[in-house]
Amino acid sequence: MIPILHQDGDIIVCLKPVGLDSEHDLPAALGGEIYAVHRLDKNVGGLMVYAKNKTTAADLSRQIQAGEFIKEYVALVEGQPPQSGVFEDFLFKDCKKNKVYVVKRQRNGVKAAKLSYHCLKTGERSLVRVRLHTGRSHQIRVQFSSRGYPLVGDHKYGDKGPEKEIHLFSSYLGFSVGKRHLEFSQLPEWAEES
Repeated sequence: MIPILHQDGDIIVCLKPVGLDSEHDLPAALGGEIYAVHRLDKNVGGLMVYAKNKTTAADLSRQIQAGEFIKEYVALVEGQPPQSGVFEDFLFKDCKKNKVYVVKRQRNGVKAAKLSYHCLKTGERSLVRVRLHTGRSHQIRVQFSSRGYPLVGDHKYGDKGPEKEIHLFSSYLGFSVGKRHLEFSQLPEWAEES
């Protein structure tokens, strides 16, 4: 059973469990004709919104492109990054390895990536709130790891700890549907315990 936080004639907002594909598995589980307007990696959980009609899907996609659709995450990272900051990088995705790399310069297949963050708790492991300004594959994971702060449980990008689940969660969505501005927030258990 997928937890549904809000549903009306235009959208469904739900909590995606870890292990389901956000573009195929989750829409099938929710039933009906729905449209994915953003995605989450299979091994990441959290808030998702789906459009229930093409008009709403197009408008939400436009908001994403215009930077009007706000997506924030919480992540538990190894180490203690500076209290807040902005990461701007060029990212290259190796599709054969399904792995993303930070590269020094723009070239074919390379995309600019930007995020901002603020530490909520710091220590040997730090809880950070992250706002995406671009939506690149594995963006949060690779940008933190490239600076020496891999996400807890993210063995693909450098964490050596015993945890098997990546500590990354889609925790906030803010967007408009027609004249309504909607906001949703949720924290995973591991963020509340950190």
